[in-house]
Amino acid sequence: MLLSDRRTFLLSLLALGACGFEPVYGTNGAANNLRGSILVDEPKNRQQFQLVEQLEQRLGRANGPKYGLSVNLTVREEGLAISGSNDITRYNVLGIADFVLRDLATGAPVLSDKVNTFTAYSASAQPVATLAAERDATARLMTALADKIVTQLLINAGTL
Repeated sequence: MLLSDRRTFLLSLLALGACGFEPVYGTNGAANNLRGSILVDEPKNRQQFQLVEQLEQRLGRANGPKYGLSVNLTVREEGLAISGSNDITRYNVLGIADFVLRDLATGAPVLSDKVNTFTAYSASAQPVATLAAERDATARLMTALADKIVTQLLINAGTL
């Protein structure tokens, strides 16, 4: 049984190679062209700063930028759970990031897309604990949005 599974795995690898599959992070992968070549617009608030920090961590700091990345960020909270005393005890933090990748030489947009996701946090009777939970949820949201933006950039890296 194990030998049969190994053969199937090896044959599937051959099939992927035959269809033109190439790892994005491979030696000549498309991701190598993006590393250090995207200049993210300057952040204006805490949320944008966290997003830019996560993007630069994944894409590298621009040292010879070829592309510029603009992100329009929308974040909102929704009460999710209400206690018997009408207190909101759980919040969803929803984030939408509209982004445009543009060629810095011409200013022409190369790729535009929208990603969205959410995180949540619980409120407590302690205001400081609730504020810490809210900030942590927002930081997790920025990490998730950055991951989704980078994924879209990597998916389209071969066409840039």
